[in-house]
Amino acid sequence: MKINFALKNITFNTRLKLISLLVGFYWLKTITAYAIDFDLGTKGLLQYILLILNPLAISIFLFSLSLYFKRKTLFLSTLLVFYLSLNMLLIANILYYREFSDFITFSTILSASKVSAGLGDSALHLLRYWDFIYILDVIAIPIFLFKNKNNLSQNLGQLRSHLMVSALAIIIFILNVTLAEIDRPQLLKRGFSNSYIVRGLGLGVFFSNDVKETYKINKIRQNASADQLDTVEQFINQHHIAPNPDYFGIAKGRNVITIHLESFQQFLIDFHLEDDKGQKHEVSPFLNSLYHHPDTLAFSNVFHQVKAGKSSDSELLMETSLFGLNQGAFFVKYGASNTQNALPHILSKKEGYTTAAFHGNDGAFWNRNNTYKQLGYQYWFDQSYLSKPTEENSFQYGLNDKVLFADSIQYLERLQQPFYTKYITATNHYPYQHLSGKESGFPHAKTKDQTINAYFSTVNYLDTSIKLFFDYLRDSGLLENSIIVLYGDHYGISHSRNPELAELLGKDKEEWTSYDNAMLQRVPYMVHIPGSQKGGIIDTFGGLIDSAPTVQHLLGLDTQTHIQLGQDLLASNRSQVVTLRTNGTFITPLVTSYGGKLYETKTGHDINEFENPYFLEIEQAKQLSAERLNISDQIQINDLLRFYTKHNLEALEPDKISYLKAFDRLKEIEAKAGDASTSLYHQKQGSTRELFKDITFQDKLTAHLQ
Repeated sequence: MKINFALKNITFNTRLKLISLLVGFYWLKTITAYAIDFDLGTKGLLQYILLILNPLAISIFLFSLSLYFKRKTLFLSTLLVFYLSLNMLLIANILYYREFSDFITFSTILSASKVSAGLGDSALHLLRYWDFIYILDVIAIPIFLFKNKNNLSQNLGQLRSHLMVSALAIIIFILNVTLAEIDRPQLLKRGFSNSYIVRGLGLGVFFSNDVKETYKINKIRQNASADQLDTVEQFINQHHIAPNPDYFGIAKGRNVITIHLESFQQFLIDFHLEDDKGQKHEVSPFLNSLYHHPDTLAFSNVFHQVKAGKSSDSELLMETSLFGLNQGAFFVKYGASNTQNALPHILSKKEGYTTAAFHGNDGAFWNRNNTYKQLGYQYWFDQSYLSKPTEENSFQYGLNDKVLFADSIQYLERLQQPFYTKYITATNHYPYQHLSGKESGFPHAKTKDQTINAYFSTVNYLDTSIKLFFDYLRDSGLLENSIIVLYGDHYGISHSRNPELAELLGKDKEEWTSYDNAMLQRVPYMVHIPGSQKGGIIDTFGGLIDSAPTVQHLLGLDTQTHIQLGQDLLASNRSQVVTLRTNGTFITPLVTSYGGKLYETKTGHDINEFENPYFLEIEQAKQLSAERLNISDQIQINDLLRFYTKHNLEALEPDKISYLKAFDRLKEIEAKAGDASTSLYHQKQGSTRELFKDITFQDKLTAHLQ
């Protein structure tokens, strides 16, 4: 019996029917990969609709282009090229994701030999028994089509019908983009996470956008040369300052534990919230006690300096002593490709530190999966290593902080000492209204803004989480041989909401100005050095960009050969011009330039740029800030640190770094070290996990009432 280009009783003897079949195959395979192989963190009806839509637009549009070729062979060839291309991209991403927990980029393809070298013997282990679903049609359909091409109808159809198919694809794409923008505004511009882009717009759009961005970046970098470092080095040398001998090396050889205090602002230190009954509640009692502790170097005038990259910008400032970008997030745009002489890299290569980061969210958020390799992190414990998220233990930005700290111990105790670790907390994240059950109960403020009202309760939760972690560090014995660096990453209350905050701060919202906004950009910055008795509250003006040289000097490390724009916060002759990322904005002890206006820093009074006693101060601060931003942009956009060798720092090989199976690697290192192991686990002859004691807000309330 003659088969008329049919599969059983379903015929595909016209071009439109054939295209419909291939669109269906590709859509089904993509949805399968979304469900089985990719962890996209899909939540809510809108995000599931996006998953259904995004494979359709690109496949229908590309396949429709083949309709415009009259010759049957050209039609089939073009159709197959597009079909196979989309499928190969899908399969490549599936295999890559299994090893690297991220999606394949154009840069990765260009360096395929390095990636395959990084896979090594594990390549075959990436295959799964269900992979035949992805591969079978890629082999069978080309053979089937060309074997039966004579059965394909010669009827080309009308041009109008071809245009309608292409138009349908465009309509679906516009709908897709609109819904994606509703779900996650500025998705492509800000980046956030590769997973978010794939979830919202699909693999094809993600890859196409990456090709475009890679081309733009490479075009700029092709013209860069080592000669451009001359200007950079001249500026760095001119502004380098010697460390304060009273503090240099006082923490030499100690572990470094950095804690990222999400959305925590300086005004919260010593702040008390008054409830309806007139009773005052200390919002962050533990951090307050730490701030005033004789072993804590506490800085009262440190500003965050971030822009669109928000939390990721703060990490960049803290660990590289360079600024983020004026537009977009550095981690997303350049993080995977730029050479970075970051603090984790410096400590691991020069001092033998083990480096690790912990976070309760998806590791791909802010492109951390790739950027951390360039920063020098050997281990990256994201949500995939911790408890499974539930409604009780997490929210949209990851696991709650107590869960993060508790779950991290099994890995922390296995790290060979000395180590450098970073904890990125998340519970105190906008919109601040997700605490429930035993964690609820801290009073809310009574303003007209619900975001402000709930902010203080999540701050209190964060504070308790930090206390519980400190208790663990003390009881396990880690605290005495470590320094703890704590910093607020950026503001928690935005400019538009600040006037509603005014009354809580003892101010009149009708008289609120850009000066008040500027002062609220201060964030806590503390370095706790147990047993040092070197603490105190220090009023010097600085920014997060000053952290890396400060920490290096405390550890007894010279910074003279490092390209860093920050200065040691403890040095006596340091500049106190705080440069913010927006051009023309800066803060000094005398003047503040913010929101297009100038103010006297101590009083907040308006000042005239040209008719005031601070004219010289303003001009010098303006020039210095412009130079800093220009130098930083030259370094970041042109990737100039790839040319720099004077620091004698061994180069990283990020393509050979994998963050999978990290726990197994830690145990292997421990076993190999034997009695020479320096891990806490070895020192205590077992796990210290039980030393972390969880206490809820209701537990504290009950204990207080008793």
